[in-house]
Amino acid sequence: MSGDISFVRVRLEKPEDVNIVLGQSHFIKTVEDLYEAMAGSVPGAHFGIAFCEASAECLVRRDGNDEGLVALAEKGALAIGAGHSFLICMRDCYPINVLNAVKAIQEVCTIFCATANPVDVIVAESPLGRGIMGVIDGSPPRGVESRDDVRERVDLLRRFGYKRG
Repeated sequence: MSGDISFVRVRLEKPEDVNIVLGQSHFIKTVEDLYEAMAGSVPGAHFGIAFCEASAECLVRRDGNDEGLVALAEKGALAIGAGHSFLICMRDCYPINVLNAVKAIQEVCTIFCATANPVDVIVAESPLGRGIMGVIDGSPPRGVESRDDVRERVDLLRRFGYKRG
């Protein structure tokens, strides 16, 4: 197959209070399995899922328990347009609460990011289609943490219940 490859930057539009998980899978059952992983990980979490099917009908498959988040995931998935990619948009939970369950799904191949930060997705386009090359997740470092910064980080982890003492 001949032809050039071009690269596109896709900014994922989302409200500040929405966290996302962006990944790649390989099977139409992904939407159902992601739904079960989300629903089983955090009771009361709100989420929307979109999965770009890469063969047959090549549809964006979707599910979730919050129509607004389903619509947001659909919009992001369509903008990325990469086969076998999935996007989960969530509220009232964090990626750390669901990531192991998502990674444990047998058809999940890759997680590109799990974040609340602004995200740019770098997509390559060829005559065959589109694929995710990587993501830009948040801002670059502004320096190295000080002792006060370490104390603040540890205090924050204690407030969240991730660290004792």
